[in-house]
Amino acid sequence: MTSSSSTESPAEAGPEPAPTAAPPRPAARRRTVATRPSAKVRAVQAAVVVVVLAAMGLATEWRDADAPATRAAAEQTFDPAEFGAETFPEIAPLIERNAVPLTELVPALEADPDAAGEKYGKREGSSPYSFPVTAEGTGGDLNGSLLSLVVEGLPADTQIWVQVGPAITGTSLRDATGTIKFGDFLNQVQYADAGTALNNEVRTKVLAGVQPNTLKGTKISVVGAFTFLTPEVVTLTPVKFEVTP
Repeated sequence: MTSSSSTESPAEAGPEPAPTAAPPRPAARRRTVATRPSAKVRAVQAAVVVVVLAAMGLATEWRDADAPATRAAAEQTFDPAEFGAETFPEIAPLIERNAVPLTELVPALEADPDAAGEKYGKREGSSPYSFPVTAEGTGGDLNGSLLSLVVEGLPADTQIWVQVGPAITGTSLRDATGTIKFGDFLNQVQYADAGTALNNEVRTKVLAGVQPNTLKGTKISVVGAFTFLTPEVVTLTPVKFEVTP
């Protein structure tokens, strides 16, 4: 009797499992080596720092902690009315002393404005020239605060106007003597207020009692100042105004 083997034949056995792949080995870490900048690079970096600090210094405006208080005090100490009352009696005689007849000045301005300005006028920087002048003529039409004055001996196309109020404008009195400078004031506002203050003195001291609507046809003598814009139009601000009945 033949006995059977208990072992299975190779054909009956199941497939062998596939070999397991070995896990990948971790990549070697790269070692970072800190390198110091070269001497040339360090020099450039230092130069950049110096330039930046210098620029910051140039752009920095150092102010005294007391500057605002000082400026405010200076602004408060300037009194336009006081300036006008004190200064007008000083500049009015200067204008009278240096006044040029309009019959002489207007032709000079028509011929060469710059030469006439240098000879007869005053100005601050590159502003227009202002002139002290005299004029005698006949009162004409009234146009607001301006009285026309007919002056013999002037070109026919020349218009002469005299400020008779109540509004007195411009800076002719301030500028015509050359004694009042922008640098005498704290700022542009004070400089403008100085001109207005002098004009106010004209209204109260020169034109007090003048009735502009009664001046047509009367003989008028004026000493004053004007700022040159064109020789065809002259607008006088008077420091002396006399009417001959």
